Amino acid sequence: MAGKADLHIHSTYSDGALSPSELIDRAKNVGLSVISLTDHDSVGGVEEAIAIGDKKGVEVIAGIELSACFNGSEIHLLGYFMDHTNKELIDSLAGFQEERMKRAMRIVGKLNKMNIPLDIDSVLEQVRGDSVGRPHIANALVNEGHADSYHQAFTKYIGNGRPAYEQKRNFSPEDTIQLINKAGGLSFLAHPGRSVGEDLLLRLIKAGLDGIEVIHPHHSPELVQYYRGIVGEYFLLESGGSDFHGGQKGDDGTFGQFGIPTSTVEIMRRRLLSN
Repeated sequence: MAGKADLHIHSTYSDGALSPSELIDRAKNVGLSVISLTDHDSVGGVEEAIAIGDKKGVEVIAGIELSACFNGSEIHLLGYFMDHTNKELIDSLAGFQEERMKRAMRIVGKLNKMNIPLDIDSVLEQVRGDSVGRPHIANALVNEGHADSYHQAFTKYIGNGRPAYEQKRNFSPEDTIQLINKAGGLSFLAHPGRSVGEDLLLRLIKAGLDGIEVIHPHHSPELVQYYRGIVGEYFLLESGGSDFHGGQKGDDGTFGQFGIPTSTVEIMRRRLLSN
């Protein structure tokens, strides 16, 4: 019987609540045979996850989730099978981490102007890995009594369009895809949902996009069929996963429920070889 793979998982190296070791144990418990660690702007946990996975019988594919900007909106791109030690990739990620810190400080500054006495050190106490992000700010707001819940911190203060929101400074889609491909990886459009129009899809495909994340908790059966049609029409690859963050986003029930057969992972490997 074919195994099951989840190719969209976050750890404490970005905004996930579980360490790579804890994720491997959970993957084993829910019957996953292949996973990809796709932390935001970080490959810091990949080496650890691969080593632990080898010992426990779970294959770990080197992965990452990167942001790009299109017409003023943020899109996310997943990379798989990269050389996670690639110098250009590592150097670029160092720049991304610096931009993340600057963004966090701008958000904290906005909160301070709203008479919320949060300081950046309280935010950094929430960070266990490489990437500081809004989830860490949300946790700090809750811990210090400025928000009743993680969800409220976003809806009241730091979510898109909220008073303390700050836009990330992102690469173009073309630069992001090129970065993944130069590191020997495959690039996928993450969780496109209903917001991705044909103009963006065609631009990404022209830039060398390898595939689309078809399976995702936010995709209805109708959207899954729609994107499978796009994949077939343009000879792209299909991916899928739970976008698991360790439960802090109310996603406990997604792990092990959203993914793809390992046979689909093998199709990805064949595409890499053909490249």
